[in-house]
Amino acid sequence: QAQFVESGGGLAQSGGSLSLSCEAPGIQYRILVMGWYRQAPGKQRELVATLDDTIGGAPIYADGVKGRFAISGSPANSAVHLQMNKLKPEDTAVYFCKARTGWPDSNDYWGQGTQVTVSS
Repeated sequence: QAQFVESGGGLAQSGGSLSLSCEAPGIQYRILVMGWYRQAPGKQRELVATLDDTIGGAPIYADGVKGRFAISGSPANSAVHLQMNKLKPEDTAVYFCKARTGWPDSNDYWGQGTQVTVSS
């Protein structure tokens, strides 16, 4: 069974919208934190948005996406969804789903990534 099932992404114009979904049917341990990171060409991978059950499920957003992106779902249910609105060309990147499990596994798992391209 695949660890992650990622869907969504693709091509949008500046100002448009896209969404990403991630499920983790193949991770057998309880997931405590689950969300999305992205990596643009020549840049380091960075946090986009995540849900953290260790702090009551509060969403955490990168400064550059606050007010434009919204994450929903539940790490405990192994599923998260990212709605991306008011997209900008600088949002262009490969987006990776990430899950962090609790004890006794205490591991980080990464999805294969999905491309998001925003044209100006």
